[in-house]
Amino acid sequence: MELSSLLQDLHLSSSSSEKPLPSSSIPPITELLSQLQEKLIDASSASEKSSLIGRLERLFQTADPDWLFSPTSTELQVAYGSLVNALIGCAALPLCGDDCSSLPAAAYQSVPSRAVPVCSTLRALLGALGNWERGSGARQGLVLTVAPPVCVFAVTHFQDQLWTSSSSRAAAQNLQKALLRAGGWRDTTHLLTGDGGHDEEQQQQEEEEEEGGKTRGILEGVLDVLQPQLTKESWQRCESVKLIFAWTLLQVTRPYLSPHLSRFFPPSLLLSDHYRPENCMLGVRCLHHIVLNTPAADLRQFNRAEVLYQALFKHLYTTEADVIQLVLSCLLDLLLVLEKPPSSLTSSCSCRKPCRHDDVLRLVLTHMEAEHKVALRRVYASALPLYVDRMGVAVCRHLRRVERVVLGYLEIRDPPGENCRLKILEVLQKTSRAAWPRMECRVNVLLPCLLKLLVDVSSDSELEGSVRQKLMDETVLCIKLLDAASHGKIQSLLQQVDSSCCSSEVLRCLATVTVATER
Repeated sequence: MELSSLLQDLHLSSSSSEKPLPSSSIPPITELLSQLQEKLIDASSASEKSSLIGRLERLFQTADPDWLFSPTSTELQVAYGSLVNALIGCAALPLCGDDCSSLPAAAYQSVPSRAVPVCSTLRALLGALGNWERGSGARQGLVLTVAPPVCVFAVTHFQDQLWTSSSSRAAAQNLQKALLRAGGWRDTTHLLTGDGGHDEEQQQQEEEEEEGGKTRGILEGVLDVLQPQLTKESWQRCESVKLIFAWTLLQVTRPYLSPHLSRFFPPSLLLSDHYRPENCMLGVRCLHHIVLNTPAADLRQFNRAEVLYQALFKHLYTTEADVIQLVLSCLLDLLLVLEKPPSSLTSSCSCRKPCRHDDVLRLVLTHMEAEHKVALRRVYASALPLYVDRMGVAVCRHLRRVERVVLGYLEIRDPPGENCRLKILEVLQKTSRAAWPRMECRVNVLLPCLLKLLVDVSSDSELEGSVRQKLMDETVLCIKLLDAASHGKIQSLLQQVDSSCCSSEVLRCLATVTVATER
C-alpha cells in the first residue's frame, strides 16, 4: 500500500481528496505521530482501536525509515515515546478498586487479545528502527527512548499470569527479542545494565561513549516507568507491578545494583512487609538478592542493614513455612554484613559477648521445641546446621536448647526421607566437634536417645534401605564423636548392652564404635 493511501485511510492527511496524495503533501512525521496518539487515546470502541493499531503496524512496515525517523530531534523522541505509551495503554491491565482485594480472572479476559496486536505493532516499529541505516547514535537515541516502556510491557505479558494466554506470551517474548536486536543488547541483563556502570561521570560522557561503541542500558528508564506505581498507596492496585519490579531487580547483579540501591530497597521492604504470604515471599527474595549483590559498606550506609535485619527478624514469628525458609536463608547472609561470625572470633572476651547470631539462633531453637507442624519442623531442621556451623564454639551458649531440640526431633519419624532426623544428627555432629569440652556431661542424656534411634531404625520395615543405612551411619558417627569428647567412656557403657535386646545389625554398628575407641 502506498504511504499516501495509508495515511488517507488513517484519516491523517490534511486533504479531503480520496485520491492518494503526492509525497510533497505528506505532513511531517512529528505531526502524524501526535495525531496518531490522539486517535488511539480518543478511540471509543475496542474495534476502532484494533483497526487503528493494525493500520499503524502497516505504516511502520511499509514507510521509508528515513521519513519515519528523521530529522532526529528531542521533539521526535518525545513524539515516539508518547505514541508508544498510547499503544501500550490499549492493552493496559484493569486496576483493583482498592488495595486489599484482587480482581477475578474474568476481569482479565480481554487483555490477551488486546496485547497481541500491540506487541505486533511495537515489533514492527522496532524492526523499522533496526533497518534504519542512518548514524548509530541517532538510531540508538530513539531506541533508548522507546525501550523502557516496551520492556515493561513485554515483561508484563510474557509471564504466566491470569492476564496472559499462550499467544500473548509468545507475542511478548518475540517483542522482547525484537527489542534486544534493535538496541544491540546480548540479553536481558545487558539490556538493563549496558556495557558499563551508571554513575554521574558516565552520564556526562554519554556522547563520547556512544562514539566509542559502548551500549547503554535502560535500567534508569525502566525504574522511571515503574516508580509512580511503586508507592505504598498504589502498588497493590495493579497486579503486574510487583512482578515487573522483582523481574527487573533479579536481572541486575553486582556491581550494577549498588548505584540504584536507593530505588530498589524501599519497594522490596514494602513487599516483604505485606500480610499476604506470596507478596511477603517475593519481597524477601528481592531483599536477599540485594544482600548478595551489594557491597557490605553500601548496605550498612544509612543504617539500611539494621533496618533490613529488624524487618526480617519479625518474620521469624510467622507460621508460614515458605516464608520462614526464605527469611532464615536471607538472615544467614545478612548477619555477615552486620557482624563477624562468632566462629571467627578468637578473643575470649569477644566470644563471650552475645550478638545477633545468638538472637536468631535462640529464637529458632525456642520455636523448634514447641513446633508440631511437619512443614515448619523440616524448614527449621534444614536451616539449623548452617546456623550451628556459623556459631562455632559460641554454640556453647545454647547447648541446653540444642540438646532439647535434638532429643525431641530424633524421637519423631519423618518419612519417607527422614530429612528432619538426618539434619538433627548433622546438628549434633557439628555441636560435638565445636563444643566437645562441654559434651561429656551430656553423654548420659544423648547416648540413650541415639541407641534407641539405632534400634528403632533397624526394625522399621517402612524405611528404604538407603535411608535406613544413612540414618544408622550418621547415628554411629554421633556416638563416635561423643565417645571422643568423653575420652572413651562410652566404650564401657556399650559393653553393658544386652545383645538379646537388639538386632545383629545394631551390634555390628556398635562394634565399629568399640573398635574406634580401642584404637
